[in-house]
Amino acid sequence: MSERERTVGYSEVAEQDVRSLRTRFCRLRTGGGEPVAELEAVSFRLRFGAVAVAAEGIGGVETQPGFRRQGHMSRLLRRALDGMAQRVDVAFVSEAIEGLYEKFGFAGALAEGSLVVPVRAVESATGADLEADVPGVGDGSAADLPAMIRLYNTAHARRPWTLERQAGWNRLLPATTWKPGSRTLVLRAGGTTAGYAVLEGRAFGDPLGTVTVEELVAEDATAARLLLVALARLCWQRRLAEFTVREPADSLVGRVARGMGCAYRQSFPPSGGMMAAVLNRAALVTRLEPELRRRAAIGRGPDPLHDTAFAALLHGDLVPDDRALVRLLLGHWSAEDADAHGMPVPARHRDVCTAWFPGGGTPALPTPYAHRLDRY
Repeated sequence: MSERERTVGYSEVAEQDVRSLRTRFCRLRTGGGEPVAELEAVSFRLRFGAVAVAAEGIGGVETQPGFRRQGHMSRLLRRALDGMAQRVDVAFVSEAIEGLYEKFGFAGALAEGSLVVPVRAVESATGADLEADVPGVGDGSAADLPAMIRLYNTAHARRPWTLERQAGWNRLLPATTWKPGSRTLVLRAGGTTAGYAVLEGRAFGDPLGTVTVEELVAEDATAARLLLVALARLCWQRRLAEFTVREPADSLVGRVARGMGCAYRQSFPPSGGMMAAVLNRAALVTRLEPELRRRAAIGRGPDPLHDTAFAALLHGDLVPDDRALVRLLLGHWSAEDADAHGMPVPARHRDVCTAWFPGGGTPALPTPYAHRLDRY
């Protein structure tokens, strides 16, 4: 090891507001102050269903070219995770590097999904005239953000992996000459905002080849249908046959689109992508005990075996693998999925675990989903 490598030190920079999120910068530098590697620890509250817990996410991971392949990033990640474990009980990565984060206890815990909606399906299901304007639908502005935040939180309040948006949230991208910004369509009815759609912007000179909606939220099925008609009309004007909506299939918008006829495309990356790690098992499980009790009580009432099974879960006698635990808690896996992956649930706890870990997309637990406007 060279003298320069031996003098590399670690530091954390106090939290700052970055992209509407509280961010702590973790850095390695040489003794002379030369930058070696850096990452961001982003603070937020993330949902495991009806309960939101304090969490931190890793982003902005970078090693300077002259210091790569020397183990510095591993050192930085370990130091950063040690610090995170003093503040929160669970960590996340939005876009993990394949084959890297597993060694630090992370596991892939979220699938990527989107609705693909044919224009003709919308036209046929609604009888809409795609040459005519959709009543109440127009371009949105910053003044619509408070209503959009309210609609979003109401629609996704119990969805695992969802961030609860706070007052002042604004992750919409501003448009510049060479970078696409966000375009917002808003549906107004009776003097209030009844729904909105945020479209992925097009860079200057891009062909009109796709329409992609980053998120679409509506207060009821009627509002959802009107917004889908507005998007179908936009595609009709551009001579496109279909559009993509990045919303989960079990959302209100997903159910309306499925009723019209659409495809749902989902991918499960074997490594990388969106990952999670348990930092403090006992503390995390304790915070989520009300959520587990809620799941177990749906359609069954209180379970007399809950307390015994919970004690086993708390101490690691039940689901000892933390990677499997975080997948089960988030709904990425069900108890049956754990069985399929060689982690069977003991027979005495099977009924309780089946209720605790039903998997996403069930009455007890909506499908886990990370909206793109909240990724870091």
